[in-house]
Amino acid sequence: MLKPTYAITPLPPAVELETVAVLRAAARAHRYLAELKGRAGAIPNQGILIDTLSLQEARASSEIENIVTTQDELFQATLFSEAPDGGPGKEVALYRDALKRGFDRLVEAKGLLTNNIIIEIFQVLKRTQGEFRATPGTALRNAVTGETVYVPPQDRDTIIAQMTALERFVNDEAVSDLDPLIKMALIHHQFESIHPFPDGNGRIGRIFNVLYLTKVGLLDSPILYLSRYITTHKAEYYRLLQQVRDEGAWEPWLLYMLRAVAETSIQTLELVQGVGALMADYKHRLREEHGKFYSQDLLNNLFRHPYTRIEFLQKELGVVRQTAAKYLDDLAASGLLEKRSQGRSNYYVNRPLLALLRRVSGG
Repeated sequence: MLKPTYAITPLPPAVELETVAVLRAAARAHRYLAELKGRAGAIPNQGILIDTLSLQEARASSEIENIVTTQDELFQATLFSEAPDGGPGKEVALYRDALKRGFDRLVEAKGLLTNNIIIEIFQVLKRTQGEFRATPGTALRNAVTGETVYVPPQDRDTIIAQMTALERFVNDEAVSDLDPLIKMALIHHQFESIHPFPDGNGRIGRIFNVLYLTKVGLLDSPILYLSRYITTHKAEYYRLLQQVRDEGAWEPWLLYMLRAVAETSIQTLELVQGVGALMADYKHRLREEHGKFYSQDLLNNLFRHPYTRIEFLQKELGVVRQTAAKYLDDLAASGLLEKRSQGRSNYYVNRPLLALLRRVSGG
């Protein structure tokens, strides 16, 4: 028997949200998020963080949906177009592509986070031209028992109306003067409750989170590693989502999301600081050992692509294939990279960067 549909109403809910406990948790989350934003700004090329850390976010977010991949599978999928289509590495890479597309569109829209952007994220993630759900029958079930735990809106017109109201709440500051981190938690719950797409709602909702943080200026780029916290506390995440629907228990949900922001800001800060230290070390060694061809673009390439190949250097440094191959082989000979092969292709691994990602991110 289906549960009654949760009565979704426009945000914000008519309850006290900014309790003492919530405001205290929000202050802590803001402190660590601001530190992350400042430290990330010290990295000379923000594309390095967007490319490298968005893949880590993609991997963690996909793991929540039981799409599990190792760091090696993940980077292999970004290197070779012949990687297995539909495999876990490709699925995670699609998430990365969807996140980056959303960020690019957000910048183009001058900070407006619209439903058209959310739909485009879905289309990239699922490789489809589809839009919001048009067919009834969607129900969310317990993965273990198969029991129906929640029935989202079924009618397409209702979904569109609710997503339009959510779009206004996201973009119209006159609607609410709540703390933006509290708003992010409300937006995430509302999106997951509307469940507007036939598939991929969880991953799209997590992309929505980090894009909203960039929209309101709490981050300059979408690098917050939020999904790892949700992966680690997955049962609590789903329990609190449903508890709001069943009991109107907003405070526990808000506290959970604020803890997620604080803890993953600390973790992402460790990654950013580690990347910065490694880049400084590599810059010194490149100048000392490879001064004839050292450039900032070369350094950026080695950290934008933990696994790189000749074609990447050709494109980003504007050199011919023979020159790119010589650079990479020389770097491998001096121990800055490790040369590996797949079939008849070579690729080169930044092992210290990979070790950092494994230590902080797992896998």
